[in-house]
Amino acid sequence: MMTLDRRHFLVGTTATAITLISGKARAADTTGITPTSIKIGSTSPQSGPVSAYGVQARCQAAFFKMINDRGGINGRKIDFIYYDDAFNPAKTVEQTRKLVENDEVAFLFSNLGTAPNSAIVKYMNTKKVPHLFLSVNGDKWSDYKTSPWSMGFAPSARTEAAIFVKHMLADKPDAKFAVLYQNDDFGKDFVLGAKDALGARESSQLTIISHETSDPTIDSQILRLKSAAPDALISGTTAKFTAQAIRKIAETGWKVRHYITGGSSSYAGTIGPAGPENSVGVLSSAYLKDVADPAWKDDQGIANFLAFMQKYFSEGNKDDFYNLYAYTVASALVKVLEQCGSNVTRENIMAQAANLKDVMLPTLLPGIHVNTSPTNYRPLTQVQLQKWDGKAWVRFGEVLGT
Repeated sequence: MMTLDRRHFLVGTTATAITLISGKARAADTTGITPTSIKIGSTSPQSGPVSAYGVQARCQAAFFKMINDRGGINGRKIDFIYYDDAFNPAKTVEQTRKLVENDEVAFLFSNLGTAPNSAIVKYMNTKKVPHLFLSVNGDKWSDYKTSPWSMGFAPSARTEAAIFVKHMLADKPDAKFAVLYQNDDFGKDFVLGAKDALGARESSQLTIISHETSDPTIDSQILRLKSAAPDALISGTTAKFTAQAIRKIAETGWKVRHYITGGSSSYAGTIGPAGPENSVGVLSSAYLKDVADPAWKDDQGIANFLAFMQKYFSEGNKDDFYNLYAYTVASALVKVLEQCGSNVTRENIMAQAANLKDVMLPTLLPGIHVNTSPTNYRPLTQVQLQKWDGKAWVRFGEVLGT
């Protein structure tokens, strides 16, 4: 009996032979694309445990309405469809199939979360449907060889950790490091980033300890790391545990340079629960301008963002980082589609996403540019460091990269 895989192989081989004999190339895939429109899909947690992140899709829907009111992109209006997946990977699979097979979108954009995207990455790459500018922090989304149709956007945790280590080494070349990491893909990227920067010195200069997301506290891990007497600690974990780390360090009187991920630097999620006074001196990273920072009160990029929020997304919070991020990544997508010109196909959309050269977006910090290539699926690899002074984050130094 012929197996299903065998039948598929023969069908594919026969089709290829016919194409070669006829001398005709396969027609470009213009699914979801008409002379006047581009259909884009996304899944988003509009309900469930992380529904606060769902604001990104709503903000982007408002952003595309603004673009359409301006005439669209090269004469094409954006038809943006997003479905609630409740941050449930099984639901993500269901909704993604609906978008690709029923709605026939041209591509997916800004899907949120490592687990939801991991559930569909093979499907998207098998279908050869662009899976673009995902809202994820894992470095695995830069693997252009395994997943050439998928690409993240923000600096990965691996990139961030490497920058932290290099910053410390510039001050103290023989510095010893400790990494507290969440035992999942997100946390493990911080370990990889530290090892990248230390190279052969990791065996003598790096201590790592993990924790589980189910742990009630990380007090014991902090005490063990303190006993290793590192010069710098990197907390590669989420806001709840980062706040616990800051508080425990203060309680024990441990004097260590403490780096925390930019994703865990919010006042509401981390600094407030940890205690603003306990957080003094903590270092983090930033790549977007801060709407609340007086430094940008006359900045045109921030002024345009605020005008957009007022006119198109007045129900949103202008101070919410997720709205600024959503606006920024949507701006990057506009650049990709503009570069496509009149050649708007799935193949060329992916090609242009991998052909961004020193793109300056108005809401990125000065000196931070978007760069991609067919062998570089890390659009953002630069950050600026910032320090908590007891009242606010204060940026300092030059823009740093890996």
